[in-house]
Amino acid sequence: MKTTIIFAGLGLAAVTFFAVNPLGQTTQRGPLTATGKAAPLATAKAPVVLELFTSQGCSSCPPADRLAAQLASDPALLVITRPVTYWDRLGWTDTLARAANTDLQRAYARRGNEGAGVYTPQIIVNGRHGAVGSNARSVSALARDAAMKTRPVLAVTATGSGGYSVRVSGAVPGASELMLVALSSHETVAIGRGENGGRSVSYTNVVRSETRIPASAQARRAFTITADQLDVAGADTYAIILRKPAAGAILAGTVLG
Repeated sequence: MKTTIIFAGLGLAAVTFFAVNPLGQTTQRGPLTATGKAAPLATAKAPVVLELFTSQGCSSCPPADRLAAQLASDPALLVITRPVTYWDRLGWTDTLARAANTDLQRAYARRGNEGAGVYTPQIIVNGRHGAVGSNARSVSALARDAAMKTRPVLAVTATGSGGYSVRVSGAVPGASELMLVALSSHETVAIGRGENGGRSVSYTNVVRSETRIPASAQARRAFTITADQLDVAGADTYAIILRKPAAGAILAGTVLG
């Protein structure tokens, strides 16, 4: 595997690795250690959504996985871990990876926003800009900027049938869709082979499934989530995300319950 060493220019200097993935695309792997310290976003009025693209086959990902756990403790952030598939060729098939995660990252990359690309570890903030997923300073700066922007608010009410009703308030420019994301709040995997062979790595809020929730009333402002939609194998946490269609920007997000 051809590997080139460069220095990343995101906040603190860090060694970053680039390689060519099975599709012939350039993929970034690095840095090897987390850089900087994440600052809480106590002033955020609604959670900022952070999506971590990671892989069990990526030796530079564990620092980002640990940072994700730290960030998830901040109620102003909704952290979602999305393991990807393209490092499986290095000798270990990621047990949590989903092709849909890889497809979403590629869709983000095609938009060409700040920090765009198909690489791990990567954190995308509100479906827009991204940074190396272990660079806490860069991620925090993007999250703070996102928190300052005016966004819709998701008002969630539990129903007597074990589900939820969701109402959107605030301006929603253009078309949008509500996604129900089933998450496993904690996973620890003993990795048998590949670059992380022999290590046990923990993951936070790993995606188990995603379902588009159709609007129930008032021009896409009201939604109903039923109890049977909250019964996904391996999931113990559920979040909702209001986003622009076709992997567009995330407008709002929150955890149910």
